[in-house]
Amino acid sequence: MSSPIGTALPHNKKKKKRFLLYFFPILILPTLSPTLSAMYKHNLIMGFSDDYWPDSGASSGIGAETARVLALHGVHVVMAVRSLSSGNVVKEAILKETPAAKVDVMELDLASMESVRKFASEYNSRELPLNLLINNAGVMGTPFTLSQDGIELQFATNHIGHFLLTHLLLENMKNTARDSKIEGRIVNVSSQGHMFAYREGIRFDRINEQSEYSSLAAYGQSKLANILHANELARRFKEDGVDITANSLHPGSIITNLLRYHSIIDFLARTLGKLVLKNAQQGAATTCYVALHPDVKGVSGKYFDNSNIGNPSSKAKDAELAKKLWDFSLQLIS
Repeated sequence: MSSPIGTALPHNKKKKKRFLLYFFPILILPTLSPTLSAMYKHNLIMGFSDDYWPDSGASSGIGAETARVLALHGVHVVMAVRSLSSGNVVKEAILKETPAAKVDVMELDLASMESVRKFASEYNSRELPLNLLINNAGVMGTPFTLSQDGIELQFATNHIGHFLLTHLLLENMKNTARDSKIEGRIVNVSSQGHMFAYREGIRFDRINEQSEYSSLAAYGQSKLANILHANELARRFKEDGVDITANSLHPGSIITNLLRYHSIIDFLARTLGKLVLKNAQQGAATTCYVALHPDVKGVSGKYFDNSNIGNPSSKAKDAELAKKLWDFSLQLIS
């Protein structure tokens, strides 16, 4: 399966679609089939928090472009943002170009379970349906830091925040899939960096161990968790007969501010990397393909790379590890 990149989605004025994406700036849309516009007619929440990287403008780059294209094609975009000011910059830019666009901004900080619970409560209280959830947040290579909840920051933000958000919105998604007769989709944006996780994969008993902390291995651990989370969701959906799919993916190597804690690598990425790394439009093509394309209907528990089913690490395919992570994550959010 492949998908061309770079042009806009087919416009459909007759039906409003809503979806929910939570993401940091790593996303954009590919060309999709004309049948797509009839596939999702309810809800998408799209969140991003550019202020995790203060020098990346929320009014430019992948995040803003994604919101713009979604709104352009009739999607009711609910942006879940860490910084309301950044989100409103994007909203105003979209409305300037497309006055009829429907865009809402809600506050969400994935590194805080209190914030995630507040967001989910407010969203569900609006009684809006939900077909699609894209978990696309990411911090990378941060110095050892604990979140507000006392969990290593990369694991807390990249996995636990998504796990809790999905958990709290799942009943809404199940109801929407049942009532609308439209397949729901959950997409976890992982990374090939999951292959650089700690040797044991997930350090369940040493998540907060500072003496052995490796910023890049901890990032790999959190991205491995994204894949295992999607795989376990897929298994549970199949077992329960729920019409929701769950997949994970590698968006490609992109020039972003994720490497800002590694100055030399960041410098090389922004200079020589421009010759080989993906631009914004290319970077999120796989995300949008997996999230929206009719060819992916019914496909679940897979890892995608370049809009094709890819081959993740052996740890990422470990069903027992996925179950153990699920139980461990439930303990952390309870």
